[in-house]
Amino acid sequence: MVAGVALVPNWSAGAAVTDDPTVDPATKATFQRLADAVFTDRTNALVDQAKGGDDKQQTSGFSGRVRLSGTQSHQESSALAELRGRKSRLARLGEKYSAASTGVTLDATQVKGRSAKVAVTETTTLTYEKVKGTEPKTTGFQAHHELTFRADRNGDWQLTGIRDTDSGYLAVNQVAKPAVAAPDTAADDGPPEATRASTAWPAPARAKNFSATGYDYKAMVAYAKKYWSNYNADYPDFNGHGAGGDCTNFVSQSLKAGGWKHVPGYTSDFHKWFGNSEIQSDSFVGVNEFSWFALSSKRATSLANVYQADLGDVVQMDFNRDGSKDHTMIVTYRSPQGVPYVTYHSTNTYNRSVASLVASYPNAAFYAYRT
Repeated sequence: MVAGVALVPNWSAGAAVTDDPTVDPATKATFQRLADAVFTDRTNALVDQAKGGDDKQQTSGFSGRVRLSGTQSHQESSALAELRGRKSRLARLGEKYSAASTGVTLDATQVKGRSAKVAVTETTTLTYEKVKGTEPKTTGFQAHHELTFRADRNGDWQLTGIRDTDSGYLAVNQVAKPAVAAPDTAADDGPPEATRASTAWPAPARAKNFSATGYDYKAMVAYAKKYWSNYNADYPDFNGHGAGGDCTNFVSQSLKAGGWKHVPGYTSDFHKWFGNSEIQSDSFVGVNEFSWFALSSKRATSLANVYQADLGDVVQMDFNRDGSKDHTMIVTYRSPQGVPYVTYHSTNTYNRSVASLVASYPNAAFYAYRT
């Protein structure tokens, strides 16, 4: 030791030592307000400004103790540009939104040192502009997100990341890539293959005979409307449990409410179909297995064009066109001009138009089933 010199740890040399910042109720409330501003900005990017939409970015009002990081600010600008492009594609398909409302609730906050993870639920409603005059009044969805905040040396918090925690990434104002399922294989060497549906508009007429099958399509629609955001406790909830989530489980429940009967047997046999609180066949909850069952049982036939789908019909999507379907939805409204509107879980969504899905995922493959 050199006389007169006190040795200090390297981490403190030349640096001020500060305590980890605390997250008090006021800071949590600001986290929530910033999350609300982020998702409000994303929603507003889809609204027709000529009809009174607010083009002012809500996040621009945040600075100081809680704000966007520089990187996240750039990412949000890119997201808004992508959503405005989506709005333009929708307008070309004859769909616009005249107003919107977004609200965010804070579900949980986890703080570790200078990092905070904030779980929130976004609830958004968009009002359809009456372009054709027969659109439903609104479309809505619930989405769950995890926001990451980091505190700097002064204890100021910056939003550094946003992760969508639902299985589907399928809200109309989301820009994350949808989850893609691994290709499924069946024990049977020859499962039926659905015919890919065209997305060309307008579609050739294919009127549905609502009395031909004996199924109650109004009951299917009523079930989907009742449980699109408030899950039926009589069934398990698969949202957040891997690619696909709860979407096919929800559609199967809706079809069952309209008269589809159980076909009991082994869960892995796609020729069987059943589901309750304790056990579900793969075909009841799996995207591809559902398609195999529906076609092999003759309970459904493929439609040539996705715009031909009508009440109680089923629409599926293959996001990366690898032949393995990724998402299942049920039609709950059809306009007189021939646009189907679908309802689904993961992300929980009510009355979203097929045109919106085509505009949002132009590279996806679509499949439509007449039930």
